[in-house]
Amino acid sequence: MRNAALMLGIIGGLIAMVVGFFNYGYTEVVRANVEIGEAFGFVQNEEFLRMSSFVAPLLAIAGGAMAKVRALWGGILLIVAGGLMYYAFGFGVFTMFPIGFALVGGLLALAAGKPDEPKAHF
Repeated sequence: MRNAALMLGIIGGLIAMVVGFFNYGYTEVVRANVEIGEAFGFVQNEEFLRMSSFVAPLLAIAGGAMAKVRALWGGILLIVAGGLMYYAFGFGVFTMFPIGFALVGGLLALAAGKPDEPKAHF
């Protein structure tokens, strides 16, 4: 379970990085060209979206990397990353896999109550 959480967290974080690049780029384009914002829509909370574009993939990758050794901490980070992605980006075609990977990876990491090593995290 820990290996699956590691892989899901890292892959989900990498996909979330791509989504974050596009969201951050869109806020920059709308800031520079108001007519694009009028045509495609303005962003409600620009600073929150920018912060989430950076923090959510970072938490997912860090949580996935931690899942093998510290499953509890890694699982919490993965679930927080999935929730932050859902709240900031919404659930859509490009966000369903990073959100799903982060949440499932977090649940798998938390479910690894009896680790391979003799030291439990609970």
